Amino acid sequence: MRVDGTLQSAVAQADLVIEAAPEKLELKQKLFADVAAAAPRHAVLASNTSVIPITRIGEALEPQARARLVGTHWWNPPHLVPLVEVVRTAYTSEEVFEQTFAWLAAAGKCPVRVQHDVTGFIGNRLQHALWREAIALVEDGVCDAEAIDLVVKNSFGMRMPVLGPMENADLVGLELTRDVHRVMFPDLKCDKTPSALLGRLIEKGSTGMKAGQGLRAWTPEQAQEVHARLAAHLIRMTRD
Repeated sequence: MRVDGTLQSAVAQADLVIEAAPEKLELKQKLFADVAAAAPRHAVLASNTSVIPITRIGEALEPQARARLVGTHWWNPPHLVPLVEVVRTAYTSEEVFEQTFAWLAAAGKCPVRVQHDVTGFIGNRLQHALWREAIALVEDGVCDAEAIDLVVKNSFGMRMPVLGPMENADLVGLELTRDVHRVMFPDLKCDKTPSALLGRLIEKGSTGMKAGQGLRAWTPEQAQEVHARLAAHLIRMTRD
């Protein structure tokens, strides 16, 4: 690995540039404008944003650079989690899209094609739909936060490493899937703004593990145990 003193020297001979700046649209737009000016005109320009539409990041680029812009959303920790979402915009060239996918596959990752540039792509849309319903159950007094985690980890979460939601729907049958949806969907949350519970917790400083309190209470030892347990689990998964 080489460390350069300036962005210009770092990208001057690059074939692929992956941006991983904070999730601030203006910052990413400025960064890509600078990269497009300094990198070779064939270089693929990739953003590691988790949720910002790639089209918005590249909206000020000139057409030739916009055609080379693609999303590559890696999941943390990237050395243990194999997925990378490869996101195309309406302007991304087919060659850039497929070349990026091929590079990631050759590097041993598990790339997936995101054919339309939607906010949050695939994984975060699925993950945060679950979080929205989970937080709402706590806010509505249905259960506490610990119960949410116990239910997920000891029921459908156990199946997910080997049975994705589409496989599961086919396994139980689409007739049953539709019948369940007819009963449940009218009662599921579809809020367009973050939960008020999150706002109340944040206002009193209960921001999560780092503060010792979030949706659940945490001692430093408990927080460390979660980090260690997660790392050990991911390492086991990569060895299987």
